[in-house]
Amino acid sequence: MSHPKTILITGASSGIGHCVAHGLAARGWRVFATCRKPEDTARLLAEGLEALTLDVDDSDAIAATVATVLERTGGRLDALFNNAGYGQPGAVEDIPREALRRQFETNLFGAWELTARVLPAMRRQGGGRLLFNSSILGFAAMKWRGAYNASKFAMEGLCDTLRLELAGTGIHVSLIEPGPIESRFRPNALAQFLKHVDHQNSVHAEAYRGQLARLTREGHAAPFTLPASAVLEAVIRALDAARPAARYRVTTPTRVFWYLKRWLPTRWFDALTGRAA
Repeated sequence: MSHPKTILITGASSGIGHCVAHGLAARGWRVFATCRKPEDTARLLAEGLEALTLDVDDSDAIAATVATVLERTGGRLDALFNNAGYGQPGAVEDIPREALRRQFETNLFGAWELTARVLPAMRRQGGGRLLFNSSILGFAAMKWRGAYNASKFAMEGLCDTLRLELAGTGIHVSLIEPGPIESRFRPNALAQFLKHVDHQNSVHAEAYRGQLARLTREGHAAPFTLPASAVLEAVIRALDAARPAARYRVTTPTRVFWYLKRWLPTRWFDALTGRAA
C-alpha cells in the first residue's frame, strides 16, 4: 500500500505558507503545517490541516517538531518548505544589531537548522526535496530593506552550497523567488519598523514617510502583484519535476530583474533599483 508523500511547511499561518499547505493537501500530500502562535495552530487544525506549533527561532522547538513529524510518518519526510520569515524595513544605519539578529534568526538560521535536522531522514530514504522561499530581494537589493536583503542574499548562498554538497544523494534543493505577492507581509513589516526604527529622528525621516505610506496603503503596494497561488504553482513544479530547477522565479518583476541584473552594468542597475524602492 502506497503512502501519501509528506511535507513539512513553516510559516503556514497565512499568506504563502497557508496557501501552499492547503494546496498540497488538496493534491493528496500529507502536510505538516507549522506556525509560531498556538492560536494559529488551533485554527489550522480546525481547517483540517495536520498542524504543529513551531517557532523557528527556537532550537529545542525545531528538534521536537522534527521528532514528532518523523514519529508520525514512520521516519519518512519527502519534502521541506522553509517559508517562515518577515521583513525588517529601515535604512542600514538605523537598524539596531538586535533587530538584525532577529531578522537572521527567523529568515535564515531557523531554515538552516531545520534543514540540517531533516537531512538524515532524507539521506536514509535516498532522496527528498528542500524548498526555500527566497525573494526578488535575494538577488536584487533595494533601499530601506537592508536587513531583509541581507537575509535573503544569505539564503541564496546557503542553497547554492547545499546543492553542491548534496549532489548525487537524490536530495534536490530549490529556491522559490517571489516578487510582490498578496500576503500579510506589509502589516508584519510595519510592526517591525515601528518597533525597531526611530524613524522620526532619523536622517532618513522624509524618505520614511514614503515608506510608511507604502506599508499602510490599502490594496497592492506594487504593480504585478499576484495571489499566493502563484507561489503554490511554483512549489508544485519543484516537487513534481524529475530534475527540479535551482530557482523558480515568480511574478514578472522577478523575471525581469533577474535578466536585467545579468545584462546591465552595475551603475545602470543601481539607478533602476534606486527608482523602484
